[in-house]
Amino acid sequence: MPQRPEDLGFSSERLARIDRHLEAHYVGPGKIAGCQALVARRGEVVHHTLLGSRDLERARPMTEDTIFRIYSMTKPIASLALMMLFEEGRFALADPVHRFLPAFRDLGVFVQGRYPSFATRPPERAMTVHDLLTHQSGLTYGFMQRTNVDAAYRRCGIDEHKEGDTLAGLIDTLGDLPLEFSPGTAWNYSVSTDVVGRLVEVISGTPLDRFLRERIFAPLGMRDTGFAVPSAERERFAACYTRGPGKKLVLEDDPEGSRWCGEVTFFSGGGGLVSTAHDYLRFCEM
Repeated sequence: MPQRPEDLGFSSERLARIDRHLEAHYVGPGKIAGCQALVARRGEVVHHTLLGSRDLERARPMTEDTIFRIYSMTKPIASLALMMLFEEGRFALADPVHRFLPAFRDLGVFVQGRYPSFATRPPERAMTVHDLLTHQSGLTYGFMQRTNVDAAYRRCGIDEHKEGDTLAGLIDTLGDLPLEFSPGTAWNYSVSTDVVGRLVEVISGTPLDRFLRERIFAPLGMRDTGFAVPSAERERFAACYTRGPGKKLVLEDDPEGSRWCGEVTFFSGGGGLVSTAHDYLRFCEM
């Protein structure tokens, strides 16, 4: 860390406002258990805040090496992996997805109905790789709670990654469900990046976890990033909380029994990674 944030164009006083704001409005009132805020420029960390606890039940404080579930911040990493293959000339962004994933060849667009009986129409064009990368694929998430299509995702457990589930199995399930809209005609946050992860596997011939480890994490020195927390590092793994009745924190995922601490078979490119603040900084600076 430089002697003064001012050396890299920052104001020490203004950076300190981050700490005061997070403590006064989030950690202090108990809206969140704890947090980190890291600010860097040109590879130099100019501010790193550690507030509160990573595990309230065990009174473990927040530390620099705390391991977090990074959820959708997995998406930039999986997307980068696919674009590395693009740079190698392995596919074109305009390629139809069904070129690599045949289960997507006959996708229909929702017209009416409920799971498992839907009326569909043919899409205006095939879904492309570009559609997946820009969330214009017509796919969705079950937690959207808006349409009969995302209700079908919930019925099929699309958002639930159980032991033994795989990306290949996800593709087969999605191939039997309708799209929300014709690819390229609208935007919708979705499981598109999980499909991106499967494309990485199919195009490279390598499981997604291994591809990320060998091509991104190892070269960047991201030692604490992966789809599972090693047993020797579980004490560093943060508990995950949600807000329950009365806006009180409720333990949602205990690090001692978390699925991230077991054997992982579903490598979610959309939200499956764990990492640390310093590891993710290495990725952001690549």
